[in-house]
Amino acid sequence: MKINIKSDLEEALKLCKGAFLSAAGFSLLINFLMITPSIYMLQVYDRVVATGNKSTLLMLTLIVVMLFITMAALEWVRSQILVKVSTRLEMLLNQRLFQIAFKQSLYSGGQRATTQPLDDLTGLRQFLTGNGLFAFFDAPWMPVYLALLFMFHPWFGWYSIFTAILLCIVAAFTEKATTKIITEANNVAMATRGALGRNLRNAEVIESMGMLGRIRERWMVGAVKVLDLQATASSRAGLLSALSKVIRLSSQSLILGLGAYLVIEREISPGLMIAGSILMGRALAPIDLIIGTWKGFIGARGQYQRLNDILRQIPADKEHMLLPDPEGRIQLENAVVVPPGSKLPVIKGINLVIEKGDIVGVIGPSGAGKSTLARAILGIWPTANGAIRLDGAEVFNWDREHLGGFIGYLPQDIELFEGTISENIARFGEIDPEQVVAAAKMADVHELILRFPEGYDTLIGSTGGNLSGGQRQRIGLARALYGNPVLVVLDEPNSNLDEQGEAALEKALLQLKQKQSTVLIVTHRNNVLSKVDKLLILNDGLLAVYGPRDQVVAHLQQQQQAVMPVAQPA
Repeated sequence: MKINIKSDLEEALKLCKGAFLSAAGFSLLINFLMITPSIYMLQVYDRVVATGNKSTLLMLTLIVVMLFITMAALEWVRSQILVKVSTRLEMLLNQRLFQIAFKQSLYSGGQRATTQPLDDLTGLRQFLTGNGLFAFFDAPWMPVYLALLFMFHPWFGWYSIFTAILLCIVAAFTEKATTKIITEANNVAMATRGALGRNLRNAEVIESMGMLGRIRERWMVGAVKVLDLQATASSRAGLLSALSKVIRLSSQSLILGLGAYLVIEREISPGLMIAGSILMGRALAPIDLIIGTWKGFIGARGQYQRLNDILRQIPADKEHMLLPDPEGRIQLENAVVVPPGSKLPVIKGINLVIEKGDIVGVIGPSGAGKSTLARAILGIWPTANGAIRLDGAEVFNWDREHLGGFIGYLPQDIELFEGTISENIARFGEIDPEQVVAAAKMADVHELILRFPEGYDTLIGSTGGNLSGGQRQRIGLARALYGNPVLVVLDEPNSNLDEQGEAALEKALLQLKQKQSTVLIVTHRNNVLSKVDKLLILNDGLLAVYGPRDQVVAHLQQQQQAVMPVAQPA
């Protein structure tokens, strides 16, 4: 038996069910009061005009004004309820969707970085506070208005039903003519915006090599397609909306003609003639409003579907029991790692142990899987088979917030964040000035920071502002060393460093060794390898050699001598 598990969106809507029922209750009262204009016109024509009684006119007018004020107050309360419920819906889901957007970026290496889930939630919230939703609240009361029209006269009722059927046919044609086109336009627009965002992140490359024209042409292809699709959908929707309006307005005039005929035949009073026209207009208004807001409804339906799908595809993180503070022992058991979005493994069944306090240099040719191994050990990318353990527990079973305080990571591409230098080094947690300065000194960047006009309070952006590549790398290193981590992973830490930076890195490694921190250094440059305890050589995702540095170096030298050609005698 298939169990239908509700998504977080469905659960959130269930929590808001009471508010929606309250809005429906207010809609009942509002629609009841909507009958007021018809009754007023009926009484004015049949009582006031016929008798000439001014006091009756005054009392009727005062009563109807009070009812209109009450109706306006009820509509305001209903709108406030929907504003509150839409806000609550966003508050229930925005953190979850933020995590989903983060995971999409994390598992794609930044290639799928997008705020689309959060944009969809905002769009859905805006729809919940718009006129389109009011039409759906008001539509169930159409039968009540039609029943009253039948009470006025059967011909009024049948004429109104005929008109309602015509409007429903127009609505069905609107659905068929626009839904597919609008959905395609939204999908192309999202893809085009994503491509544009990726291009903007590489603005320097585009500008320096004169690629702007060609990049703009590729973007224009998508932009023009979106405009064409939207224009087609809007043209069709506009035509059908105009047809709907013509049907509704003409029907209200024609029902007056029908009413006049019935008055002449003395089957109804003049008041019923006017009241019937007003009441039919009210009965058909929800259908006309639905047609007018159909584009927004289709957009909201697509947003709901995308949110539902993504919330099902990416479940919420499980809560893990807090484990004791890690010490830094790493164990790989037949670990196989397939990068997200790929089908082929990059790390292929590696078994090894890195003891607490070891400094391990990870080397190998480009594409050997060094950075993939680093990400897997940190728990950024999952294993497809086997296990990676930290102090005996699989790295994915650790609570990330707890574990993060014991991890230091310096990626190849240094990303600093909007904020001060001290906030970046302290990882945007509570700033401990002593630890911030200690980490900066370990990275030998303390004196450099003090030379800035505002020192540690200097504001920097995501690209580091006016910082050079080496300065960004050393501040990133200070961030990795903050808080005395037990496991430090450095991916090409000296790629942008000068001689002074190299010396600072070597000094930091010695201090980490004294603190018994486990360190992995992925590098192509051999200078820093003199400070490592062990060497790990990868080749095509396989473990080629692993052991104490001197033994591995000797082994490599023997291999080189073995393959050297033997000199031929002269």
